[in-house]
Amino acid sequence: MAVRIRLRQVGARKQRSFRIVVADSRSPRDGRFIETIGHYNARKDPPEVQINEERALWWLAKGAQASDTTRSLLQRGGVWRKFSQMKQTKGEKPAEESREESGGDSREGVG
Repeated sequence: MAVRIRLRQVGARKQRSFRIVVADSRSPRDGRFIETIGHYNARKDPPEVQINEERALWWLAKGAQASDTTRSLLQRGGVWRKFSQMKQTKGEKPAEESREESGGDSREGVG
């Protein structure tokens, strides 16, 4: 079963807010879902995003794929960065990111 983290519309017409849910990728947008892990209300200023970080990380670690919009919300909340760090501790760091973290060119001091 392919699992996705995505948005589900709730609320009256023209007053939408969204729940962040984990659902089977084959189920319809507002249909059956496995678990609610947060909510997003774009109508407030600033937009309100609330995510259960622990459950989101658990689902991502199990292989759930985030939709594009949900991925940006996870990045805004800092969950995506923690997930990336979890992945890096299990494997090797990519060369690009290790250069970024060191704060400069890998040829520093050569000269």
